[in-house]
Amino acid sequence: MLRNLTLTAAAAFIALAPGLAQAQQAPCASREKILSKLGKDFAEHPVSLGLSSNGTVVEVLASESGSWTIILTKPNGASCVVATGQAWETIERKDGRPAA
Repeated sequence: MLRNLTLTAAAAFIALAPGLAQAQQAPCASREKILSKLGKDFAEHPVSLGLSSNGTVVEVLASESGSWTIILTKPNGASCVVATGQAWETIERKDGRPAA
């Protein structure tokens, strides 16, 4: 019984592995190319960024229509898109300034 369950789980993993590998591949290019493409195709522009402890820059781009993209730029200069979505909102404090 345990052997059948293990074989079934292994078969399922092998069947799904190619799709998982493809899903994990992020589109990468120079930062300038990514910013240009997102600006032209989606009217997205940088709205926030931060520096991680390993030197990677995390950057959020968003458009007035609500589309958004998160890119990572590594210290070696390689940039990759890691997430995209809709319904981006900028949260403002009561004094009208951005929350972050």
